[in-house]
Amino acid sequence: MLQRCLDLLAPALERPGAVVVDCTLGLGGHSEALLTRFPEARLIGLDRDKEALRLSGERLAPFGDRATLVHAIYADLAEVLDGLGLPAVQGILFDLGVSSMQLDEADRGFAYAQDAPLDMRMDQTTGISAAEVLNTYAPGELVRILRQYGEEKQAKRIVSAVVREREKEPFTNSARLVELIRDSLPQAAKRTGGNPAKRTFQALRIEVNGELSGLERAIPAAVDRIAVGGRIAVLSYHSLEDRLVKQVFAAGAASTAPPGLPVVPEKYQPKLKLLTRGAELPTEEEIAENRRAAPARFRGVERIREARL
Repeated sequence: MLQRCLDLLAPALERPGAVVVDCTLGLGGHSEALLTRFPEARLIGLDRDKEALRLSGERLAPFGDRATLVHAIYADLAEVLDGLGLPAVQGILFDLGVSSMQLDEADRGFAYAQDAPLDMRMDQTTGISAAEVLNTYAPGELVRILRQYGEEKQAKRIVSAVVREREKEPFTNSARLVELIRDSLPQAAKRTGGNPAKRTFQALRIEVNGELSGLERAIPAAVDRIAVGGRIAVLSYHSLEDRLVKQVFAAGAASTAPPGLPVVPEKYQPKLKLLTRGAELPTEEEIAENRRAAPARFRGVERIREARL
């Protein structure tokens, strides 16, 4: 859905001196496309993964000082912009979830299809691993995580098996967890929704990286720091992310006036304009080209007013 991101951001980034923030730099594919499509724009790229920063830095080196890469999580967007002396920017892009690089590197432990250490940290220099979560969290907390972040209906059954097995031997690798999940679920649950470990792995990844709590800070910060006429584009990959983005965008696009006013004062009028009708989905061609695009949901907004008084 790269082309749709570029097209949505274009009216804001074709202006001389425009600044765009790629909040999820990854391997730099989106950033490279942005810098190529908008030759007068400056790019700020954020990523918590130092290896991603190194690789994307090599990729974006031909653009020289037009690209500034920062080791940071998107939750710290406001602080990063303050440090660069940028009170507002013209474009912001989020491509949420785990990157292809992280999925493809077996030793990161993100993929349930191959055996690997249960790490799942996007920034391997800090925080606790997925193995530590499995081995140390109280059963009730594990059930909450699987239900809330993985929308796993069989959370209690899976956690009971995890607690029983971790008493025998701590979890270290993904294959053992995948096998345990398969053995724990009833046959009916294993016949729907793809790999039965998918939801548990998603839940662990979100917990390890604080993804939703970070997004709860990042999306409002993006709305706050986008200039009038600027645009925000968001690609999300599961309902929890998309719901959060939808709520923030919808609130910004709604009037806050008390009901019954014959004329709505400017301070109550919407500050955002929705640019997508609901969440746009990838086309069949896009999915055929990249199967990982299948769950993507795309939303965009434009800032139409300054902050309310």
